Amino acid sequence: MKKFSKVLTAVTMAVFILAACAPPTDPLTEEMKEKLAQFEEVTLTTDLSWLSENEREIIRILMQAADIMDDIFWMQSYGDKEELFDRIDNEYAREYAKVHYGPWDRIDANRAFVNGFTEDKPLGANFYPADMTREEFEAWDEPTKSSLYTLIRRDDEGNLVAIPYSEAYREQHEEAARLMRKAAELAEDPGLKNYLEVRAEALLTDDYLPSDFAWMEMKESNIDFIVGPIENYEDRLFGFKAAHEAFILVKDLEWSAQLEKFNAMLPDLQAGLPVAPEYKAEEPGTDADMNVYYAIYYAGDCNAGAKTIAINLPNDPIIHLEVGSRKLQLKNSMKAKFDKILVPITEILIDESQRKHITFDAFFENTTFHEVAHGMGIKNTVRGDMPVREALREYYSAIEEAKADIMGLYLVTQLYEMGEITSGEVMNNYVTFFAGIFRSSRFGASSAHGRANMLNMKYFADNGAFIYQEDGTYKVNLEEMKAAVTSLLEKILIIQGDGDYAAAKYWVDTDGIMTDQLRQDLDKVNATGLPIDIVFKQGKDVLGL
Repeated sequence: MKKFSKVLTAVTMAVFILAACAPPTDPLTEEMKEKLAQFEEVTLTTDLSWLSENEREIIRILMQAADIMDDIFWMQSYGDKEELFDRIDNEYAREYAKVHYGPWDRIDANRAFVNGFTEDKPLGANFYPADMTREEFEAWDEPTKSSLYTLIRRDDEGNLVAIPYSEAYREQHEEAARLMRKAAELAEDPGLKNYLEVRAEALLTDDYLPSDFAWMEMKESNIDFIVGPIENYEDRLFGFKAAHEAFILVKDLEWSAQLEKFNAMLPDLQAGLPVAPEYKAEEPGTDADMNVYYAIYYAGDCNAGAKTIAINLPNDPIIHLEVGSRKLQLKNSMKAKFDKILVPITEILIDESQRKHITFDAFFENTTFHEVAHGMGIKNTVRGDMPVREALREYYSAIEEAKADIMGLYLVTQLYEMGEITSGEVMNNYVTFFAGIFRSSRFGASSAHGRANMLNMKYFADNGAFIYQEDGTYKVNLEEMKAAVTSLLEKILIIQGDGDYAAAKYWVDTDGIMTDQLRQDLDKVNATGLPIDIVFKQGKDVLGL
């Protein structure tokens, strides 16, 4: 017994010695682990067995092209990613930089989280010279400076120059075009074949309009591939420059069939918008489609920070007016956010009696008609002198996102009243929408979507759309919220139609900020350790390719 006691004492002392000698916990490692825990890993996969061997090979090839878009977006967002990784010693900080495509935290007001970076992310990302001022840019007499597809740099004399993307990224675009043409040779669907060929040409010429029309015509393909410079959210300086990205999607045939009937209704829904005739005179094209997809690969802009769950493209107002736009719902990504994030938030912040109104069908409908709304409203000012996008400049994206949010809910309400949506009840959509504000507000107020949330929340508060209760939960007032949706939609459409930059600036700068109450609510949610968004495990291995 004494021998055993001595052994036990020796073991105990050894444990104490080892504990004393163990290196202290690294505060940076712990901080980065906490930040990474804000993103729940979701595996992007679906059954591909029903696709042909050619279609599966096309997916393999398109993943290579998507990776090229990813590399270009790194350059646009930050610069040389390998140089950045060499500067980061901590493996967890390096992984977090991969989530955000740079050393700035996209869900924390673009603040730096890497040692050596003391400034917040530049408003113009890496689209413009770091030392360029607004005044210098505005005084510069260059017709292509505001193009979506030019990179702004300085020449040897220090003068600003506009470099077309096809030149700035020539090597990458040529390789991506080669891969897309290789995939086109295997394509059995004529629409997919034509789109890949025309889009490949667009990468080499910067003329994207023909490929956007080709994409609009691609309605029967089981595979969808969105690729190239598309959205302008990354340019927070002027909102001019398009960032590179890619999605690879596989169609959900059953759910897509359920949405087919809504396209024909768009002109009547446009005519019924609650605004004077001149602000809804444009008739949206109906040669479009709504489809549901499984997302199997994200790259570039769409993969940075908070993840996209629905798509409305193309952005070009010419196409919107001539043929409309395509609305793509990414069901698996959407369901992951609903299950893992939205439902748990409602259990903290929504009145218990209204939690039954939180449904995936309502979440899906709200998201779907958010994308439909992007193609509606007004694309050119009522004066007819310029697109709304140009008139509102850096405030366009936030206001357009607010419009899509509010108009989407308005359209759902109209469809219920018309008897076109018959499952569930409209209260589900309103409570689910309201709860969704808390989910997406956690991305912060620095993004266009984040500022849109702030604008909507402030307007709802000012118009009695909800009650904040003593127990810290919220209760939606249905009739007041309906009225607020209608009046807010009118306000937004008038600002857009008038191209009123001053009104846009005042509204976004004044109300597009997070209130103390909302910050306290989000702190309460964050204290539970609930993830803010999702990050993907994706690739050929995941898909069994």
